[in-house]
Amino acid sequence: MLCPWVDRIEDLAGRWWVAHTRSRQEKALARDLHDRGVGYFLPMQSRTIVSGGRRRRVQKPFFPSYVFVCEGDDDRDAILKTNRVCQLMPVCDPKAMLAELSAIRGVLSDGAVIQHLPNLVEGSRCRVISGPLRGIEGPVVRIRGRSSIFLRLTVIGQGALVEIDPDLLEPVY
Repeated sequence: MLCPWVDRIEDLAGRWWVAHTRSRQEKALARDLHDRGVGYFLPMQSRTIVSGGRRRRVQKPFFPSYVFVCEGDDDRDAILKTNRVCQLMPVCDPKAMLAELSAIRGVLSDGAVIQHLPNLVEGSRCRVISGPLRGIEGPVVRIRGRSSIFLRLTVIGQGALVEIDPDLLEPVY
């Protein structure tokens, strides 16, 4: 989702920031930025979810918890005052980021099959954010290219591996 007053990401002028949002606040932040006239880009992907036995098509952020913001000098405080942003990180190389974002936007708009690969390093501690295993935490293990979460029962020195979709995991800090 690109702010509606431009056709291309490169048409936005100003300083670029990466806004790390509070959980599930990406679309709300995009609306706030739109209302304030601040340029932004929120890559969205259409997905099918099953809820209550019904299939629905939804638009989900491609990079959960991140919105790319192009702001003028006066906009930084307004962005932080939305209470939807945890951190604003400056972009050191905006040309490189814009090229990468343009490529991702092109693929997403063409409807090609694209999969987000979160940077879940083997051994990093993660939490399951959805589904029947929601709330379970453990280290990530990769076996034959598939992500699993390791559940340990230390009292008897044994454990189990549960294969899980990486989209259902979030890092625990």
